[in-house]
Amino acid sequence: MIHPSDIKGIGQLATAGVSGITDLVASMHKAIDQTPGLFGATTNGPFGAISDIVYQSIHNVNNVVRDCMDTIIEQIEPFFDKHPPSKERDALIAVLNGVSGDYLLTHKNPLALPMTLNYNGEPLSLDDHTHETSLIPEFSGKLLVMAHGLCMSLQQWQRDGHSHAQALSNDFGYTPVYLHYNTGLHISTNGRAFADLLEQLIQKIPVNDFVILGYSMGGLLTRSAYYYAISCGYKWPELLRKQIFLGTPHHGAPLERGGNWINLLLESSPYAAPFAKIPKIRSSGITDLRYGTLLDEDWEENDRFDNIPDNRKPMPLPEKIQSYAIGGTIGDNKGHIKDRLFGDGIVPLESALGQHSKPEQCLAFPESHQWIGYGINHLNLLYNKSVYEKIKQWCAAP
Repeated sequence: MIHPSDIKGIGQLATAGVSGITDLVASMHKAIDQTPGLFGATTNGPFGAISDIVYQSIHNVNNVVRDCMDTIIEQIEPFFDKHPPSKERDALIAVLNGVSGDYLLTHKNPLALPMTLNYNGEPLSLDDHTHETSLIPEFSGKLLVMAHGLCMSLQQWQRDGHSHAQALSNDFGYTPVYLHYNTGLHISTNGRAFADLLEQLIQKIPVNDFVILGYSMGGLLTRSAYYYAISCGYKWPELLRKQIFLGTPHHGAPLERGGNWINLLLESSPYAAPFAKIPKIRSSGITDLRYGTLLDEDWEENDRFDNIPDNRKPMPLPEKIQSYAIGGTIGDNKGHIKDRLFGDGIVPLESALGQHSKPEQCLAFPESHQWIGYGINHLNLLYNKSVYEKIKQWCAAP
C-alpha cells in the first residue's frame, strides 16, 4: 500500500529530476557553445541568451507543478487508509535512501528514513515516558543488536526460513533488536546517532550480555558508534562483550573507487563534463565506502568526489571487546585469484579481514577470530548456514 507521503516524496524527486535534467542539458549546451571549434572560434552569441530564458522558464513551470502537487496531497491525505507498509515498499525506500538518502534528508523529503531500533518489526519508543517492562516485555537480559548494510531493509535479514538473529535467539536466548537507518548519510553521522540510541536503550533495560552483529556498512557504523560513545562517556561500551563483522569493508570497496574514476574521466573533457554530475548523484554513505571512512574529520575538509588518498585516522579495535571478522570469497580455495581480485563480489577479502598495506591501519583480529567463507558471495553471508555455525561458535565462547 502506497502512502500519501510516498506520493509527495516521489513527486519531489520527479520535479527535482526534471530540474536536474534541465540543468544537465543547459550545461551541455553551454559547454558546446563556448568550446573553441576547429579554428579557435566559439559559437557564443544571442542564441545562448535565448536558450537561458527557455531553460529558466522550464524551471519556473516545474516549481509551480511541485507546489501544486504538495498542496493537493495535503488536502487528500486524511482520506487515505492507514495500511501497514509492504515488504516491497520498505525494500524500495531502503534502496532509494542508500543511493540518495543525504539528498532526501537535506530537502526534507518524506521518503528519508529516520534511524530507529526495532523489536518484533516495530520501532522502539525510547522517550523518557516509556517504562522498561513495556519496551521489550520478554527481554532476556541478553541483547543482540543487528546493524544492516547499504540499501537494506529489515526484512532482508531473513531468507529461506533462516535468520542469523533468530537462530541466535533460539540457541542462546538473545533478544534481537534491529537497527534501521538511512544508509545514504555519512557513516560518522549515522555512527553518532547509533551511539545515542544504544545509550538510550541500555538505560531502559537491564543488560547482562551484549553482542552487536554488523553486516557490511553496518559493521563500519558499529565501529564509528563505539568511537563516539567513548568520546561522550556513554555506558554501553562497558556492557558490549562481542562485536561480529560480517562482510564489512573495513578499508573500503573497489566499486566506489571505480565510480570516482568515472567522475574524473568525464570531467576531463569539456563536452562530457556536464555528465560528471550523474555519478555524483551517489550518496555520502556510498562515497564513504571508498576507504571505509568512520569519522567526521576524515571527510569534513574534503570534496568527497575528489580523487584524494586514504588519509583516514587509524581506528584500532577496542582492546576490551572481543572482535570477530568474517569475509566471503567467490573463490573455491585459498589463494584463488578470485580471492584477491573480487573477494565476495563486493568487498575484497583483505578489507573484510581488516588487512592493510599500512601497519597503522591494520585491524588486529586474532587468527582464531577470523573466518573465510569459500564460494560465498556478499549477499549469501546473510543466510549461509556455515557462516551461522561460525557465528554460533564465537557466541558460545566465554
